[in-house]
Amino acid sequence: MTVKKVILAQPRGFCAGVEMAVATVERALRQYGPPLYVFHEIVHNRYVVDEFTRRGVRFVQSLGEVPRGAKLIFSAHGVSPRVSAEAREKGVQFITDATCPLVEKVHREVRRFASKGYWIILVGHQNHDEIVGTSGEAPDRVRVVGNVEEAQAASVPDPEKVVVLTQTTLSVDDTREIVDALRERFPHMLTPAKEDICYATQNRQDAVKQLIPNVDLVLVIGSPNSENSNQLCRVARSQGVAAYLVNDLSEIDPVWLQNIETVGITSGASVPERLVQEVADYFKERGAEVSNIGLVEENVHFALPSELARAT
Repeated sequence: MTVKKVILAQPRGFCAGVEMAVATVERALRQYGPPLYVFHEIVHNRYVVDEFTRRGVRFVQSLGEVPRGAKLIFSAHGVSPRVSAEAREKGVQFITDATCPLVEKVHREVRRFASKGYWIILVGHQNHDEIVGTSGEAPDRVRVVGNVEEAQAASVPDPEKVVVLTQTTLSVDDTREIVDALRERFPHMLTPAKEDICYATQNRQDAVKQLIPNVDLVLVIGSPNSENSNQLCRVARSQGVAAYLVNDLSEIDPVWLQNIETVGITSGASVPERLVQEVADYFKERGAEVSNIGLVEENVHFALPSELARAT
């Protein structure tokens, strides 16, 4: 192996929304014990989900899997009003909502603009849990576009009354291109005062851009269904550097490392830090120097859902 240096991007790993969601499940387990049901994966990371599953948490894809009287948590990605109403109609024991506040902000914007008669173009991936939940706030008034081509072909009944909103975990650069294409199609389109792409997504992408001039290859620790992890790979590749998404150390192919002297490492916003350290330690034990790059410090924290915060 030729790797002589490893540079860890900062910031990386857990964002405030993930910390809150994971802490919500931890607190509920501690207070009520298993079985505990979570609608969709609490966050998109295999290790987090597997660990909670081992402790008696049951992740479900439909409310038909949740028995009457169960304890239920909605994942960090949010749910539509229809799902929330259906859960209450089932007579579950209690419902805790672990939706990330930044995702809930987009939900509020959909409700607000829909109530004013706007047609909402939601930039994101059609089947992503976050988009499914957000578009469910006003399904008859939302159009989802996932790329520039779809943006150029988008249509609404009243092109003079359009607003664009975005999934929180997208690439900043890709989203800008899509929004520009939409603006050409709908010149009077409104955009929210603040980007919907969350601070953590942007910070992690910016940190990868800082890595690029200093490395020969980037390893992104994250699960394949994690949108923000995939975006970190795309950011690196768009700058001309090879990047690979791996769940953990075991998935690194030694072939990738041939003739590579400097490796950059980062991780998605739902990845436990121990997985990053295992990769860094692997290289360190084989003689590589390990350092960090990045200046942004994140001091954002979200409170637990009120019903858990109040409980003793």
